[in-house]
Order: sequence, then structure tokens, then C-alpha cells
Amino acid sequence: MAISRYGLRSLLPKSIELLSGPGCPVCVTPTGYVDSAVELAENRNVIVTTFGDMMRIPGNNSTLLYKKAQGCNVQMVYSPLNSLEIAKANPEKEVVFLSVGFETTTPVIALSVLKAKTEGIKNFSVLTANKTMPEAVKTLAGDRELALDGFIYPGHVSAIIGTDFFSYVAYNMEKAGVIAGFEPLDILYSINVLLKNITEGRHVLENVYSRIVSKDGNTKAQEKMYEVFEPVDEVWRGIGMIAGSGLGLRKSYEVYDAMKKFDMKRKESPEPKGCQCGEVLKGKKRPHDCKLFKTKCTPENPVGACMVSSEGTCAAYYKYGD
Repeated sequence: MAISRYGLRSLLPKSIELLSGPGCPVCVTPTGYVDSAVELAENRNVIVTTFGDMMRIPGNNSTLLYKKAQGCNVQMVYSPLNSLEIAKANPEKEVVFLSVGFETTTPVIALSVLKAKTEGIKNFSVLTANKTMPEAVKTLAGDRELALDGFIYPGHVSAIIGTDFFSYVAYNMEKAGVIAGFEPLDILYSINVLLKNITEGRHVLENVYSRIVSKDGNTKAQEKMYEVFEPVDEVWRGIGMIAGSGLGLRKSYEVYDAMKKFDMKRKESPEPKGCQCGEVLKGKKRPHDCKLFKTKCTPENPVGACMVSSEGTCAAYYKYGD
């Protein structure tokens, strides 16, 4: 989104191509998860709480926003901790937070579960779809069809997990990388550093966002995250199952697992017909390669998740004309 907003592609020669990957947590959330969230919203004893982008993600038959318009109790929150306050104010209802995010938001979700346990809040649970970046990056790095020369890594995820894994991709998988910030000069400088290393054949990782990112990352956040969650296999929209790329609640916290509390089964739902969101997420297609882009699929009437999310690739291309 930052690259598109600042028009950075127009400053680069045609020989350099910047591909957007699966960096938007809402975009890589499977349709089946949305269907489960809609099912919960239809339960009159449940209050569904969620970050804003999830409200408009299309499921197989509906969206949370539509269910809210029909009278279901769906509330947008800015933090999972807000959901705990809603649970305390509505003891006769079950409050379910839609736990979607990468390492940036997962520690706060873990904190909300820990707080619920400490305060004895029993009418709170989370529907998990949390994912971690490393295994997805490894999958993309090993995709010969993509033939990537290097990676620009997100500074916010790196601030939590540190630099070690990205070093592994550079040195063990021979893909140069750079950890970048989000301001235009941060990004341009990162591209310059990355290109220099690629052209010189140096498979190294460079951290040019050191004012925020350290080698070890935020160890306190990691500690809380892995106290509550543990690695699980997870489905990424458009990519499929990636072993160890998800985070599920540990057995000691499974009382806060909405899937278990409501005895739900994982739903397998197909992607919308004609939607190329999965290929866009893998960097194998651009938004304008999709026949639905700017025709049937717009921010006002999105077909796929990449157009809904404020961080989505299709939304960025639509808004800024990349």
C-alpha cells in the first residue's frame, strides 16, 4: 500500500518489478473462516467482535456487515481488549473475537486471553486464524515459478520476531533480503540496498530499519504470544496449507477457543468464481490480470479479500492506479 500510495513503481526502471505477496492477514484468511464467523453471528446468544476490515470480507453466502444490517450483534473494535469490556458488560451473552492477524497483532490477542483467565471472564472466546510470516516466506522463496531475486521484509512484523529467520532465508535459501520501514525514503533506500546486493551476488540480509527492528525483536511480546498460542498447520487463502504457519490456542487455554466452545467444524469453502485473489497473493498475477478487477470487483462491491482490506493489493492498485 505504501509503495502504491507514494507512486514508487513509477520511479523505477522497467527492469525492476515489485511484487506484492501475502502480507495482508485479512486477505489470506480462507473463505471458510468467514463462513464460520457468519454462523456465529447468526447465533442470537453471541456478540461477534472484530477489526473493521473483516466486516466486509465476502463469505460463501454473506458478510458480517450484511448480518449486522439484518440485526445480528456484530461490533467493530480497535483492540481485542475492548472485547473483554463488552463481555463484562454483557454477562448473559457469549462474546467471540475474530482473532485474525500476523505477529504484529497476535501478542495483544494473547494478552486478552491471559487477562480473561486472570479476571475469570468465562463468556469470552476467540475464533483463531492467526498466522506467522516465516513459513510463508520460505514457501515463496522455494517457488521456482516465481523466481524471486530478493525480499523486502515488513518492518512491523520484524519488530516483533527480530531478524534471525530472514537471515536464514538469505544465507540458506540464497535470497537476498532487506528489512524496510514504510516511509517513501525508507522504501527507496531499501530497494537500493537490495539491488546492490543482488547485482553483486551477495545473499545477505540487511536491516535498514534498525531504529525499530533489533536482532532479537520484542522478546516480551514473543513470550506472551507463545505462552497462549502454539504453532499449527494453517490454510492460507490462495496458497493452501502451510505446515507450522498458524497459531492455535494451547490446550491449557482451549476453554477460550470458539471452535471448541461452540462445537464447530472447519468449513471448506471455494473461492468466488473468477476471482484471482489467490494468484495475486502469491505474486503470480497482478490485479489488472483479473477480469473482475474494476468491473465486478470494486471497493464498494468487492468479490475477493484483496479488494476489501485497506492493506490489500487490489485495493492499492484500484486506489492509486498502479
